[in-house]
Amino acid sequence: MHLSHHQLLASYIFNPLQSHALIFAVDAMDRQFLNPYLDSVGAPNFQKGCNFATGGSTILPANAASTSPFSFGVQVAQFVRFKDRALQLLAEDKEFQKFLPLEDCFMQCLYMFDMGQNDIDGAFYSKSEGQVIASFPTILSEFEAGIKRLYAAGARNFWVHNIGPLGCLPRIIATFGKNPSKLDQPVCVDSHNRAANVFNSQLLDLCTKFQGQFPDANVTYVDIFSIKMKLISDFSQYGFKHSLAACCGYGGPPLNFDNRIACGQTKVLNGSTVTGSPCNDTAEYVNWDGNHYTEAANRYVSEQILAGNYSNHLPLSINTPALTTSMFVDSKLL
Repeated sequence: MHLSHHQLLASYIFNPLQSHALIFAVDAMDRQFLNPYLDSVGAPNFQKGCNFATGGSTILPANAASTSPFSFGVQVAQFVRFKDRALQLLAEDKEFQKFLPLEDCFMQCLYMFDMGQNDIDGAFYSKSEGQVIASFPTILSEFEAGIKRLYAAGARNFWVHNIGPLGCLPRIIATFGKNPSKLDQPVCVDSHNRAANVFNSQLLDLCTKFQGQFPDANVTYVDIFSIKMKLISDFSQYGFKHSLAACCGYGGPPLNFDNRIACGQTKVLNGSTVTGSPCNDTAEYVNWDGNHYTEAANRYVSEQILAGNYSNHLPLSINTPALTTSMFVDSKLL
C-alpha cells in the first residue's frame, strides 16, 4: 500500500469534523483549507477539494439518539452528488472551472478518512467490552461498503487513519476509570484502549484486503494510535507538562475534568458558581477540554503524519501539488 505523491492533485475528507491534525498538515503544505460541502451557499471554491466531515458523526447509520445525522454513508452519498453536479455544471459552463475540480481530478485526488472513534466511544455507554468488540465487523463492513462506492465513483488514493487511544481521554478516565483496577499505564482506561487496538487491527486487515482486491488503488494506513500514545507516554520529551489533564475544564488535578461542566460553561454546583476555565498556557497541555487535543498536540501529530514515520508510504513532501481533497472525518475525539 503506497501513495504515489505525484498523483496527489485533490483531497476529500470524510466523517466527523475535520481532523485538527489534518488541518495542521494542510497548513504545513501551504495549502488552503477545504470548504465544507454543507456550506455551499454563496460562492465557495471547491477546486482544491471538499470537506464532508461533520462533528459527532459515525460510520454506522445514524439513529434517533445520534449526535449527528451525517453518518459515513450519508457523506459518501453527498460526495457522489457533489461529483455528479460538478461535472454537470462544468459541461454547461467552463467558467465553473474556477470553482470546481475537473473530471480527472476525482481519480487523482486524495480521499482522507479518520473515523470509528465515535462509534466505539458511544457504544461503551451501553455495552460491555466484549459486546463493543463484537460490533466491529458490522462497523467495518459499513466502512468497506463506503470506500467501495467511492472507488466505483473514481476514487483511487485512500488515506486511512486508525483510531487513537480512547482510554487516555480525560472524559473517559473520569467516567470509566474510577476503579484503579480498570486503569493501565499511563493511567488510561484499559478496556477502551484494548478495543481501539482490536478495531485498528481489523481496520488494517480491511485495508490490506481492499488493496489486494483493487491493485490500481493506493491505500495508505496511518497509525494514529501509536503517534498519540507515544506523545502521552513521553510528553515531557516534547515540551509538554501535562499529558492527561484537560487545559480547559473544572476540578483541578489530576484530570481537571468534570462531566457536569464543559469548557467555557458556568454553573452553580453545591451552592457555588464555578466555571470551566482555560489554562494559562495551552502549549503545556496535550489535552484541551477532556475530548480534544490541544493545538500544540495536534501540531506534533501532524508532524509525525507528514514525516511518514507511522505510515506505510514514503514521507509526504510538503511540495506535493494538491489540487483537490475529500475528507471524511469523525474528529470529535481529535
